[in-house]
Amino acid sequence: MNPALTDVLTKVLDSNDTTVGGGCASALSGAMAAGMISMVAKLSQKKPVNFTTEKYDEIASECDDLVNQLQQGCVDDTKAYCMIVDAFKLPKGTDEELAARRAAVQAAAVKAAEVPRDNGMMCARVHELGAMLVGNSNPACLSDLTSALYLAEGGVKDCVLNIQANLGMIKDPVVISQLKEDMLDLLLKAICY
Repeated sequence: MNPALTDVLTKVLDSNDTTVGGGCASALSGAMAAGMISMVAKLSQKKPVNFTTEKYDEIASECDDLVNQLQQGCVDDTKAYCMIVDAFKLPKGTDEELAARRAAVQAAAVKAAEVPRDNGMMCARVHELGAMLVGNSNPACLSDLTSALYLAEGGVKDCVLNIQANLGMIKDPVVISQLKEDMLDLLLKAICY
């Protein structure tokens, strides 16, 4: 397992560590969902239900890719949060230092909203892939598939919360508007699948 991810997982489970939170957890939720959906697709290849073995393989392969991307998204979310912390630690004694600090805070806040947006889009795709298997997969895997769908949906919704949490620090109205559109798009995806 990726050492950076192992470190983040340890921090997620440590209630005394404040460097990771919901953004990381939502990416992990999506990664777990993708892993389970891939498993369901692979198990369904043995006794296909409405799909070809190639279709199951396509779903499994994409989910396996999403597992890796969302694991990286978890690490990226932690890095984005640390950018915010570091930006607020910058000196503000002179006008130049204050301007540099403001710019750093803005850049970090935008990044801290973009990472969960991107993770949310991946969680939404995981949910979409899982929804394709409903009624089209090994019935013995229904509880695994349902659990994965809940995890992916929760991942999408939690990512939206993380985008929203960072909006207050962003001053650019164009960026705010785009992020709000992205949030709405994610919520619609979570509802529609």
